[in-house]
Amino acid sequence: MAALARAELTLLRRSKATLVAAVLVPLALPFSLRSVVDGMDVGEAGLTVGLVMLPAAIGFSLLFGVYGALAGIYTARREELVLKRLRTGELGDGEVLTGSALPVLATGLVQCLVLVAGCTAFLDVPAPEAPLLAVLGILTGLVMCAALAAVTASVTRTVESAQVTTMPFVIVSMVGSGVTVPLELMPDRVASVLELLPLSPVITLVRGGWTGDLSAYQALGTLATALAWTVLAVFAVRRWFRWEPRR
Repeated sequence: MAALARAELTLLRRSKATLVAAVLVPLALPFSLRSVVDGMDVGEAGLTVGLVMLPAAIGFSLLFGVYGALAGIYTARREELVLKRLRTGELGDGEVLTGSALPVLATGLVQCLVLVAGCTAFLDVPAPEAPLLAVLGILTGLVMCAALAAVTASVTRTVESAQVTTMPFVIVSMVGSGVTVPLELMPDRVASVLELLPLSPVITLVRGGWTGDLSAYQALGTLATALAWTVLAVFAVRRWFRWEPRR
């Protein structure tokens, strides 16, 4: 797996388009959200601009830097018969997919740390009240997005079409999971439904880690939702992931 991860890291550095999508886009997108957040009445929900933009920035990193990039990588490796050849070696199916994802996951984790440091420095974000929740949210988000990327790759024919097949999850998550608009600002009935979306518990855990507003019951319920989506995604990968090129 280490050798496979090193090979994927080399390919990631050589692919300019993937590198831009995985590294630069997630770091640049939060700045475009600043004017939108300034127009929100976040004070009524007990939030600040920093506490809105920090989870949003991490959400962008997970969506574009991990989910979108990995969906394209899995599709490219499958169409080039790389994954099929790797299955004939010592690695199992899960190890092949995990090894291929490690460089992107490491990049996503570093991005999240950089974004946390940047928001703390420039947006006056305080120290997290419950850092364990924030850590759980980020780690769960990384694993979930990697599994969902493999699910998306299984229905994607080409690397080019990955830009289309990833858009539904990206758009739904940006609009409904609290990335661009916090769930605290939405009507209670709408928010209770949107809380069940895959990325919603991740954003809730990250924001709750900084605000400390989540009770133990709420945190466990949110974490259970995130783990349920992760398990469901892993099951879908085991059941439907395609190792042969789609013709």
